[in-house]
Formats: sequence, structure tokens, C-alpha cells
Amino acid sequence: MSESMLLPHDKVLELIRSAQQGDQQAQEQLVLCNTALVKSIVKRYMGRGVEFEDLYQIGCLGLVKAISNYDEAYGVRFSTYAVPMIAGEIKRFLRDDGIIRISRSLKELAAKTAAAQEELCAKLGREPSIKEIAGELGVDSGEIVMALESSWPCQSIYEPMYDDGSDTTVLDHISSKEQEETNVINRLLLKELIRDLEPRERQLIMLRYFQDKTQSETATILGVSQVQVSRLESRIVSKLRDAAK
Repeated sequence: MSESMLLPHDKVLELIRSAQQGDQQAQEQLVLCNTALVKSIVKRYMGRGVEFEDLYQIGCLGLVKAISNYDEAYGVRFSTYAVPMIAGEIKRFLRDDGIIRISRSLKELAAKTAAAQEELCAKLGREPSIKEIAGELGVDSGEIVMALESSWPCQSIYEPMYDDGSDTTVLDHISSKEQEETNVINRLLLKELIRDLEPRERQLIMLRYFQDKTQSETATILGVSQVQVSRLESRIVSKLRDAAK
């Protein structure tokens, strides 16, 4: 749970308004109150070759962006808005910085592990166990496992999941939770973009994409024909796409 929940909602809004007007102390207080929220999100992305502190810093950048972009008109609590913004910033970092970023210490251990594995293989006349390699290097067995995994090639998400001739790929097994988070981020970003639309355009988009109205229902509400709604929607969507580039 976000530490900002300890503050009354009105106080959070007051701090956000001050921060958006350039009050650094208000921004720092908001960041401090949301450290638990950032850390809880960072934990979802551990084990990908990036140190916790690095991901935490990236998550804080996402939090600061959330503070700058939050609008009370969204009708959601700040912590609800901040979660997909923080997660999105971390995912962009992991995507843009490479599929997996291996820390220097892990790379060094991987090199030592490979050397020790080769020496023990020659000495024992067989493949050494994880425990034997760990004993040779004086480290924990878990560290050896991580070092070995870090040197494995990345698997394409389009590769077959099984060797049974089926068409099932790794992509098919990716958690739908990631897609749900992406959908939330996209919807929130869309809300940001529609603030710049004309009132009538904004109403049409809200009816179609946030209230799930059909074109026919939207036409009735707006007092126009369904054909006009279809044309307006296409034009507005094109405008939003251009604004998002």
C-alpha cells in the first residue's frame, strides 16, 4: 500500500497542486510518502539483471512524472494513477536498455564460474555440481545459479514453448496481467491527450471509449447521425495518434 494513503486525500491533492506550481518541497514530500509504492512495483521486475536501486531510481522518475501529469478530473486517486505510470517507466527502461541488463558483479562471477567449471571438470573427470563450483569459489550456490543463468541466451517470445509440434509459443504464456497494466496505461495516457480536444470532440471520445457507447447511442446523445459520428471519430482518433507521436 502506498504510504501516501497515510495522508488525507485532500492533503495529497494540495501537495500535487503545489508541486505542479514548482514547489520542490511538496514534490519531495510526495515522493517520500510514496516510496513504499515504488518499491512494491520495483519488486515485480526483479530478476532481470538490473539492480534494485537502479530500478528504484527509474520508478521514482515515473512517480515524478505522475505528480507532474496528474489531473483531478481523472476521477481516480493519485496512487491509482501513479501505479501504471511507474510501471510504464520501468518497462520502458528494461525495453530500451536491452532485453536483460547484466550487472558488472554478476558478469564477473559468471566468468569465474565458467573458469572454475572447466578446471573442476578436468580435475574430477565429470561435470561438477553447483555445490562443488560454489565451494571452489567460496560463494553461495544460489549465486552460482544466477551467474549461470545470466550467460544463457535469451529465448524469443515467438519460439515454440514445447517440442511436441504444437504452435504454442512463449508469447502465448506471458501473463495477461502485463497486458492489463498496458491497457490501464494506454487509457490514462488517452485521458491526458483528450484534454486538448474541443469539448464536443472530448464528449464523443468519452462516450465511445470510456462509457462503451455504440456509434448509434453516441449519435443519439450528440444529436447527429451515426455517419457523422463515424467520420468525427476517425478524424479525432487520427488527431490523437499524431499527438501521441
